Amino acid sequence: MIAPESLERAVELLRHGGVVALPTETVYGLSANAEDELAVRRVFAIKGRPATHPLIVHIPGVEHLGAWARDVPEAARKLAEAFWPGPLTLVLPRTARATDAVTGGQDTVALRVPNHPVALAVLQKLGGGLAAPSANRFGKVSPTTAEHVREDLGGDVDLILDGGPCTVGVESTIVDLSSDEPAILRPGGLAAEDVERVLGRKVPVRTTSKVRVSGSLESHYAPRAGVVLAEPQQVLARVQELRGQGLRVGVLGPEGLALPPDVPRFDVPDEPAGAARVLYARLREADAQGHDVLVACLPAESGLGIAVRDRLSRAAAPRG
Repeated sequence: MIAPESLERAVELLRHGGVVALPTETVYGLSANAEDELAVRRVFAIKGRPATHPLIVHIPGVEHLGAWARDVPEAARKLAEAFWPGPLTLVLPRTARATDAVTGGQDTVALRVPNHPVALAVLQKLGGGLAAPSANRFGKVSPTTAEHVREDLGGDVDLILDGGPCTVGVESTIVDLSSDEPAILRPGGLAAEDVERVLGRKVPVRTTSKVRVSGSLESHYAPRAGVVLAEPQQVLARVQELRGQGLRVGVLGPEGLALPPDVPRFDVPDEPAGAARVLYARLREADAQGHDVLVACLPAESGLGIAVRDRLSRAAAPRG
């Protein structure tokens, strides 16, 4: 549990232009007061993130929606009431409170209420919004523990609040409600099926959109090692092929895969929610062992398996 004095220090830092890494249920966030443009620009500088790439604004509760979004449709209220606090981000037309610094110059703002006691305590004490992308260098593997943040960002951050490992492990699901046609712009910690159940309609996943959102670049979430994707029945053949090229190969996947005894396997549960929870930690473990390439066994394309496949696909994309 975080000591009260640490929470007070975090809030004071945020009120005076500081940048604080804090836990959410999805990943650790690199947070700044969303209404302090200089502080927000520090976040971009620390991450090495393009200024046109918008940030998600974390707010204390659903009652703050109207302060940041000028048009809140019934669909947004239904989803917020069903899933906030939680791994859901809503994209809505912005008010003047959401500046170009956090929206990337767009007329929309991305909002969510995180489901972690530390993040919520900081937000409630601050009484405003926090711009908080993942607390890592831009394009790299997101952090799910405080130690990951220390490894990536070191002394660039004013304070790191350690709230333990993240319980969801992948970023939030982003739903665009800025037009009459809802769409999922980033699969994440809330299954598309749950979004559709509440809205009572099909909601397509659109990984390309006029609305720019976090985590939408083709190459993202990438470890140092190369990543090769494989369906379960393809894993052994890909391993043998890559080893034949003289590469040091590891496998990211569940128990039961038929592998040579000297090929290390980084355990990712067969169950999608479990896979999401440990995915980034396993990618980091594989990097620490110096593998040239990871063969990633793809989960079923349903539930949170869609988010895991999305992250692995971006990790495997060509890197600039």
